Amino acid sequence: MKILAVIPARAGSVGIPNKNIRLINGKPLISYAIANAKNSKYITDIVVTTDSPQVEIVAEQMGVTVHHRAAHLCDSKATLDGVIYDASLGREFDYIVTMQPTSPTLKVETLDNAIEHAIKNDLDTVISAINAPHLSWGLDENGKVKPNYEKRLNRQYLPANFLETGAFVVTNRRALKEDSRIGAKVEVFEIGEDEAVDIDTFQDLRTAEFLLKRTKIGFYVNGNNKRGTGHVYRALELSDEFYSKPDIYYDINQTSPEIFGTTTHNLIPVNGIGELFTILKEKQYDIFINDILTTSIDYMIALRAAMPDAKIVNFEDDGEGAYHADLVFNALFNDNPASKHFHNGEKYFIAAKMFMLYDPIEINDQVKNVFISFGGADPQNYTDRILDIIKAPEYEKYNFTVVLGRAKQNVEQLMEYNSYPHISVYYDVSNMPKLMASCDVGVTSRGRTAYELALLGIPSMVMAQNQREEAHGFINHENGFIYLGLNPTDSIIRSNLNMLAEMDKESREYYHKTLIKNDLRGGRRRVTGLINNL
Repeated sequence: MKILAVIPARAGSVGIPNKNIRLINGKPLISYAIANAKNSKYITDIVVTTDSPQVEIVAEQMGVTVHHRAAHLCDSKATLDGVIYDASLGREFDYIVTMQPTSPTLKVETLDNAIEHAIKNDLDTVISAINAPHLSWGLDENGKVKPNYEKRLNRQYLPANFLETGAFVVTNRRALKEDSRIGAKVEVFEIGEDEAVDIDTFQDLRTAEFLLKRTKIGFYVNGNNKRGTGHVYRALELSDEFYSKPDIYYDINQTSPEIFGTTTHNLIPVNGIGELFTILKEKQYDIFINDILTTSIDYMIALRAAMPDAKIVNFEDDGEGAYHADLVFNALFNDNPASKHFHNGEKYFIAAKMFMLYDPIEINDQVKNVFISFGGADPQNYTDRILDIIKAPEYEKYNFTVVLGRAKQNVEQLMEYNSYPHISVYYDVSNMPKLMASCDVGVTSRGRTAYELALLGIPSMVMAQNQREEAHGFINHENGFIYLGLNPTDSIIRSNLNMLAEMDKESREYYHKTLIKNDLRGGRRRVTGLINNL
């Protein structure tokens, strides 16, 4: 079967001068249509019909035939039907495919699927289109506006409304006429909006270039009761910073899907890194982000072998594998970077979006409200110990807000502390900054929550959950925290809690000013900027 692709590209373009030869992502606009036609598994012959010497050069450089279009078919009033018919004369074909050069984001797989659909169903015409149902208005016979609908409905419930994109028209030879490419048996072939860009304005040019440059991003992240859940929260926050929808992989042997909460991101479970590497060899990401703590050299070598062209970014990685990454971010460590691609310190902390909406708290004359949370897991069970302390009558003059994370054990047992009138226990909250901002002081572990308290300027006492947290450099006395070390005794916890709750306003203001002098709000911008510049 012979299938002819005709690509019309005249010289004149009033809206965008030299449109068909403008460079989009470093290539002439028309080259994308030519490349799709050449890469199609169905198209056998390609003709570019033009009156432009520059277009002719591009076509010849790419090895396709040029048809010199007659002057009367280059006029802006000439129909495309006549142009395609003219280019087809004297050529053998069973189907003819019109491919507009103004659709550079079309994928060759989509083009081939449409051609295959036309052939299998013996159709006269297949037209590319997007389904864009909207509430719309028209004019009646008197020129007055009238609705083009019977009932106002949400978009997903409106009837289909197909808009032609101009990406392609597949026409059976029997349906091709000088004034028409539309036969009796016609269907639309729905394509995605990313492939439907039809360049007619400068904004369309910007959109097309953005889509063609858009990077393919993947994450590998794990979180659990021992590892903590800050890695998962960070991955979800960072995913929202890209103008694409990353794939997020997690190991079912280490991470429960419930850890991710309610999200519409692409969560992909894998059964060990062997399965992960098999998938990555096929996917071939542009950027791959690890948030799995310490990596080994073997892991990184295998990752490079699976995706040799990918840029690799690691978070909180203090293993030997970090030296094989392109970027490493360690917001929790303040030591000097081991290499130029290491970025350490609090200025690379990625704060949750909702925290950015809140200003630092005002320091009240006395402490009334105390915030307590030990992250998503709390493996040391500090929450249990403190709840047992603050249930005593001497603490009834304070209001305690206690938040349990998604990976916390014995949640039902701890929720029973809500029976005490001065204690409010919450589980897996969505309004963490609101709860924090309503408090005067905080108690937490030496991880993500401490950074969030610092961002709001809340004087806090902090305990390490494990030896790794003991190495977290930012959360110390110098930066405005009361640090108690790893697994302090109940007596030490009680005495420091009393000191914090009874601290005078002047002292709390000192801690407040020390905390907010650290630039924790710019981390999202710094991290994404460095990743995007890879």
